[in-house]
Amino acid sequence: MVAPELGTAHPLPDAARDDQRRAAHHARPDHLWRYPMTATGETRAAATATAPPSPLDVDALDVDALEHSFDLVAPHGTQLVEHFYDLLFERAPDLRAMFPDLERQRTSLLATLVVLRRSLRDLPALAPTLRKLGARHVSYGARPEHYPIVAELLIRAMHETAGPRWSALDTAQWEKALQLVAVEMLAGAASTAQPAGAPGSAVGA
Repeated sequence: MVAPELGTAHPLPDAARDDQRRAAHHARPDHLWRYPMTATGETRAAATATAPPSPLDVDALDVDALEHSFDLVAPHGTQLVEHFYDLLFERAPDLRAMFPDLERQRTSLLATLVVLRRSLRDLPALAPTLRKLGARHVSYGARPEHYPIVAELLIRAMHETAGPRWSALDTAQWEKALQLVAVEMLAGAASTAQPAGAPGSAVGA
């Protein structure tokens, strides 16, 4: 099965628009909640307590920058997810056991990214879905410390797939966006008492 490529929505902005986006970014404070780094019950409780409530803090995001940068990798969706999982298993080979059907997982991650791309201008509507996704991931064996690894390597894969047109602003904005996604998923994970256990699927499923 060949995974579908990602859809595009807007033409690429010109150089002047890129300069405007970078200027706006530098004027915007970075105040978003950071990821927890341990998988203890206390950490899950702290994550829920410190996470910003829904609706998601979309005002902190440069949606134009997110859409533009995503559309750079949209024609190369299969390459993107393959590169991401190569990076993930190189960094954390023990996670490979969480993906018994890697081809299906790649397709699932692509679908999740498409939904995220289409929801960038209405992220609050996506919050319940993200919380359910986080709750499901507890049974897959996903832990809070996996989230920053996935975010870092997904952004790296996007950058390396997009090439020189990817900017530092794009990286910064995707860090913020994926932090918001993680907040909602971790809140969903904290709401379930189901222990981490049987491998089945993982982030993006």
